[in-house]
Amino acid sequence: MASSTVPQSAYQRIQSRVFRILEGDVSEPASRFCEIFIALLVVLNVVAIILESVPDIHEEWGHYFHYFDLFSVGIFSIEYVLRVWSYAQKLVAEGGSAWEGRKSYIFSFFGLVDFFSTVPFYLQLLLPGTDLRVLRMFRLLRIFKLSRYNSAMDDMFEAIKSERDSFSSALFLLLISGLLFSSLIYIIEGHDQPEVFPSIPAAMHWFVITIISGWGNVDPVTFPGVILVIVTQILAIALAAILTGVVSTAYTTQVSRREAMYEMEIREVLADGVVTEEEAAHLKNMQAKYGMSDEQVEAIAAQVRQEKNLDQEPS
Repeated sequence: MASSTVPQSAYQRIQSRVFRILEGDVSEPASRFCEIFIALLVVLNVVAIILESVPDIHEEWGHYFHYFDLFSVGIFSIEYVLRVWSYAQKLVAEGGSAWEGRKSYIFSFFGLVDFFSTVPFYLQLLLPGTDLRVLRMFRLLRIFKLSRYNSAMDDMFEAIKSERDSFSSALFLLLISGLLFSSLIYIIEGHDQPEVFPSIPAAMHWFVITIISGWGNVDPVTFPGVILVIVTQILAIALAAILTGVVSTAYTTQVSRREAMYEMEIREVLADGVVTEEEAAHLKNMQAKYGMSDEQVEAIAAQVRQEKNLDQEPS
């Protein structure tokens, strides 16, 4: 596996190390501590936000919550600045510029989460006295920081992306069904319940509630209306089953694809029969990134070694 031979200055070496630590490089001892510390702080922040919403608890412990929020914002702000600074080294080995590396983080999902989960605090400093309770709820976005240390979220997004055609078809079916059933319920029940179904848009509101909850908070008064509500509820169950099936199949495919990529890396590493420290570290990083257990990795490695030995046996 080729590595960059471009010499780095002391400044660039520090920048690269900070980048590796924040990105969870297993070769960096401080990386694991950083992950655990940030994850624990995020969990404590979410718990604090939930408890702070209880009036009695907020009244008695509100100043402690404020001090903890100050501490958390300071840590998350330092993390954000360090990530923006260190991402200058992300694409250097590939010939990219420092700005391209930083841009890849700033406008990424996690970069936006890191930004919007701390910005309400600074807005309150700039706009004292302004009611920013809605913006303060953006602090709950910090929970998404945990997905940085788990590949499940990435796998889910990739699964949805790979099955976007199936999702588009399901959503198109939902749109057509909404227009059809809303128009029918308006025609059937509109004269008997004009206050509930005064128009097709109002009937569409009923359809959306029925699809989501299974009941649209309306009892039909006509027999055709009863039949239509039953059919709508069956459609809701069918659509939920279709989307669940699509997601589960795509997720399983994504996990298999991830294991295949790791197996490909192992085959490349074992091709010359020698595993260097750099290659071993690279495999460890991939294992951590994909969230694979040691048993899975060992099973893949054993299979590759067995195939390699069979190929080397004289015929």
